[in-house]
Amino acid sequence: MIEVHGLSKRYGDVEAVKDVSFSVGADQVLGFLGPNGAGKTTVMKVLTGYHFPTSGEAKVDGVSVQDHPVEVKKRIGYLPESVPLYGDLSPAEYLGFAASARLIPKVEQKNAVSRALESCGLGEAANKPIETLSKGYKQRVGLAQAIIHDPPILILDEPTSGLDPNQIIEIRNLIKDLGKSKTVILSTHILQEVEAVCSQVLIINEGRIAAQGTPEEIARTMKGRVSWDLVLKGKSAAETGELFRRLGDTVRQEKLLDWDDRTVFLSFSAGDGTVDGEAVFDWAVAGGLKILSMNQKRLSLEDIFVKLTREERGEES
Repeated sequence: MIEVHGLSKRYGDVEAVKDVSFSVGADQVLGFLGPNGAGKTTVMKVLTGYHFPTSGEAKVDGVSVQDHPVEVKKRIGYLPESVPLYGDLSPAEYLGFAASARLIPKVEQKNAVSRALESCGLGEAANKPIETLSKGYKQRVGLAQAIIHDPPILILDEPTSGLDPNQIIEIRNLIKDLGKSKTVILSTHILQEVEAVCSQVLIINEGRIAAQGTPEEIARTMKGRVSWDLVLKGKSAAETGELFRRLGDTVRQEKLLDWDDRTVFLSFSAGDGTVDGEAVFDWAVAGGLKILSMNQKRLSLEDIFVKLTREERGEES
């Protein structure tokens, strides 16, 4: 549905996006993740035809953004970070205007408005002035205008920004429902957003793609992040620390805590990812230790994000 190849965008001397390539298939929800200023919004504006790329190519539903921007706009529903709403209109009136602006035939506009109101849970607020609605409901109105013409693709830029926790849950549920029948790109810097809603992740930092895939796929490709939590019995903390070094040069000790004379809590990560559960078990047995518990820690999206964005800046993780 969306294909991007070698996309770059320059504003004067500033290169906001640098050689970005990715694709999104039908009925996928892609989390476009990155820190503020990473280039997310610039990519969104190129895909929606608001900006043209400096170089590279972007196609939406097989249509070139550069060559046919109007056709691209017909296929996309766009929710910008700041939704431009008319406060003196009701949601129904505003959506009627949006339907007209989208060139929906007049005989179909009433049904299109009703469908959008129902899909976004705006029935009770349909005839209230938008300026009287909560921010969560205003965001629903923004989503409704994005789907008024029933596009196959939705591009949502920071859709839950500034909402309270209950409103965030409501909007996320709406996005998940929409993702069952549409391709969705969700731009955000909120890690929980991606984990709650998205099937695929693309991490961008300083204008470049740092990683893409599912969180699990990204984790498997990253080295040095195999982590373990152990509770051991049989040695003091100092003696366990000496044995610990036998696991290999790539193992980095994170925490060693002596609960009493013989019980030790140990947390570590392996620098090359080669230390597996069998190796840890053999190490403990050889050292005369009893394993009371052993758990491999799942690499969280937060771990991935922090590591990748720090590596781009040459920082220690």
